[in-house]
Amino acid sequence: MNTGNSDREGGKEGGKDVIVETISRVMVPFIQLFALYVIMHGSSGPGGGFQGGVIFGASFVLLVIAFGIVNAGDRFPEAVNTALFSTGVYIYAGVGLLCLISGILYFGVIEAQYLNYGYLPLPVHFEERRALGMDFIEIGVGITVMAVIAEIFFNLAWKKEEDEGEGEGEGIEKGEPE
Repeated sequence: MNTGNSDREGGKEGGKDVIVETISRVMVPFIQLFALYVIMHGSSGPGGGFQGGVIFGASFVLLVIAFGIVNAGDRFPEAVNTALFSTGVYIYAGVGLLCLISGILYFGVIEAQYLNYGYLPLPVHFEERRALGMDFIEIGVGITVMAVIAEIFFNLAWKKEEDEGEGEGEGIEKGEPE
């Protein structure tokens, strides 16, 4: 019996899988929340900025798989991605320089050390400054790794999509190996 839904085959509507999109829409916030947990608890247990950043980047890969690269690229443009991995590096370097400068200026330490979190100019005890400094570093590393993972995936996926669109033998430029 024909119901008139010839476009619907196996849960797909017009080339989109409703189940995968719905599950992805529900799961991505939880994956990202878990990534933030891994980043924030990296200084006191297993995990850290790199692991959390990879998990966060994997959530963007899931979005690309579920919604397609064009829609995911619209939701997460390359300019935002570039700003994010620059921000992560700036956080990391900024905390280190802040430790170095405040160690020399405020604490009078002649041999101040880069990333010695005890010299952060925060109105808390030494141990708390060290813990907060490690958390800031983990956040910076997590942001950078997330952005780099997403950038690598987007570059590989766009490259593959461009190669498929060019056809046989047209995608090889001068100087590239065959």
